[in-house]
Amino acid sequence: MNRKLSCLLYVCFLFLQFSFGQNKPPFTSMDVFELEWVISPQISPDGRQIVYVRGGMDIMKDRRQSRLWLVNSDGSGHVKLTNRDQNESGAVWSPDGSRIAFTGSSDQGTEIFVYWLQTGKVSRLTQLDRSPSNLSWSPDGKQLAFAMHVPEPAPVMVKPPKRPKGAQWAAHPRVTTRLKHEADGSGYVEPGFSHLFVVPAEGGSPRQVTSGDYHHSGPIQWSKAGDQLIFSANRTDNWEYDRRNSEIYVVSLKDGAIATLTSRKGPDHGAAISPDGKSIAYVGFEDKVQTYQINELTIMNLDGSNKRRIEIGLDRNISGLVWDQSGQGLYFQYDDKGNTKIGYTTLEGTFKNIAKDLGGTGIGRPYGGGSFSIAQNGQIAYTQTTPYHPSELALIAKGSSETRLIAPLNNDLLAHRNLGKTEEVWWKSSVDGRDIQGWVTKPPNFDPDRKYPLLVENHGGPISNYGDRFSPEIQLYATAGFVVFYPNPRGSTSYGEEFGNLLYHNYPGDDYHDVMDGVDALLKRGYLSEDSLFVTGGSAGGIMTSWMIGKNNRFRSAAVIKPVMNWISKTLTADNYYGYAHYRYPGQPWENMDTYMKFSPISLVGNIQTPTLVMVGTADLRTPLSEAKQLYHALKLRKIETALVEIPGAYHLIARRPSQLITKIEHIVAWFNQYR
Repeated sequence: MNRKLSCLLYVCFLFLQFSFGQNKPPFTSMDVFELEWVISPQISPDGRQIVYVRGGMDIMKDRRQSRLWLVNSDGSGHVKLTNRDQNESGAVWSPDGSRIAFTGSSDQGTEIFVYWLQTGKVSRLTQLDRSPSNLSWSPDGKQLAFAMHVPEPAPVMVKPPKRPKGAQWAAHPRVTTRLKHEADGSGYVEPGFSHLFVVPAEGGSPRQVTSGDYHHSGPIQWSKAGDQLIFSANRTDNWEYDRRNSEIYVVSLKDGAIATLTSRKGPDHGAAISPDGKSIAYVGFEDKVQTYQINELTIMNLDGSNKRRIEIGLDRNISGLVWDQSGQGLYFQYDDKGNTKIGYTTLEGTFKNIAKDLGGTGIGRPYGGGSFSIAQNGQIAYTQTTPYHPSELALIAKGSSETRLIAPLNNDLLAHRNLGKTEEVWWKSSVDGRDIQGWVTKPPNFDPDRKYPLLVENHGGPISNYGDRFSPEIQLYATAGFVVFYPNPRGSTSYGEEFGNLLYHNYPGDDYHDVMDGVDALLKRGYLSEDSLFVTGGSAGGIMTSWMIGKNNRFRSAAVIKPVMNWISKTLTADNYYGYAHYRYPGQPWENMDTYMKFSPISLVGNIQTPTLVMVGTADLRTPLSEAKQLYHALKLRKIETALVEIPGAYHLIARRPSQLITKIEHIVAWFNQYR
């Protein structure tokens, strides 16, 4: 074959490849129902198998669902763990690897189950009054510890008169005297406290081992002798108001005696006991009362003595501590510049990065998350994501830099979709010259010679971050023909304590300029239309969106999702109303009303000329419905083009149900398309 013919055939091959890519359909709304993702992979002690939660969407019930699956480390033997067709989660291996305990839904509520590897048998161990969580095996495999809510009677102020037989009276009033009495996502919080229990691993009666009017939750660790449980709680006298404080405690299973192992003012949690049972590692900090603070890694003896901080020099929050088998170091996960990673440190503080790209479990916007587990041979199983797929099951051997994907769940869908391509971008802030990071996702079949509309997607938090992770919402915007820009302005996490704390007593503040500087930097690229700019965001992103259109009129239209418009009304009506004073703004609202109003987007509403869609869930307790209505009503009174979209029954996580995710994006796109 001559050279010219070879070149011609190669060009034809490239053309066919390109054409095939061009002919793939884009990612669409109904594809949301087909997504699957890996949650909480747990590798067996010998490293041969992984059990994980397989997340998906139930199109008939419009719900997310979770089922446990088992797979060999080489990718073979991929099977559903049980024949149950109900939600399952919280899987943990027994110390000898012969059993898997998990929690699962049943006709009687959520219960504890055990699966035997040798026989494939499944047994329900419990019949509980409330849902268990945080399962943990005893070292000898004979018991399981767990946490569970123990209800208390609600307060009653008056005894109602006796109603006549057959009379239909109104329900008796509900009386509340607690600081924390409701929670977004669940509504009214049943009175009572979370306690720790143990139950025989072969079934039997659960036994409550903690006591007192305090909440005991989080990961549960067993002492090596199996006679104590180590946990985190706040058992101080002022626990209800000192919400950020927590300590590490140990409870004796013999007599229920509880000893306090830490004592500083601030959160101490995430305890992990060393393989020899002599040391406890944990994270926390001395609370400096500021918006954002990096935690510290500390080691102490089992009795709380000899505390020593491990200086790893990372300037990042760490979580998920796991000791290596030698007891000479710890693994953990952390966010770094919008990417979630696994790190390792020796007890002397020598740090190295092990893996990157954790996450993809959110299935909405490109937030962090994910988890990992480690076998006795050092092999790590973790959730891996990219902008092109949700979390998949990944494995990495000890000492290796090579990652293996095991049984990818989304190849049957996403390999046959023409996804928008994502790229990382950096620019300088006009405020102080800082480097600011963000990402751009372009429409499928992007043509650099065309002019595209730019859609700015502001993240929530604001103490959070976006990153190079899969997001069906971003892909749906790209499918609709927008170049999507999602920035991490100052106040975002994963850039260190100083950067994250720049919004202390100044929010919204210079983060606005960081976002607009990013917009201006992108406009220089030539493929964007300067007069076709759009902006949206939810929660703190809704705050930023309303702030931006109150500061300038550069956007064709805006979609403000579940915003805070008035910090005074928000702070005193939201489910987390007790957590803002001093950490966000100086003092309580009535002590500093001018400052609270200064940073409230409602103060700028008289400037807004931008057509604005306002969206909120009717059951939102974090940014209550009244906040969104303040913006909508103000714009109606000013005769600015606006619409209010209320998502029935939705909490703050407005896209929790797949149909709600779809309708959220479709309403935003429909609104923007009116002004393109």
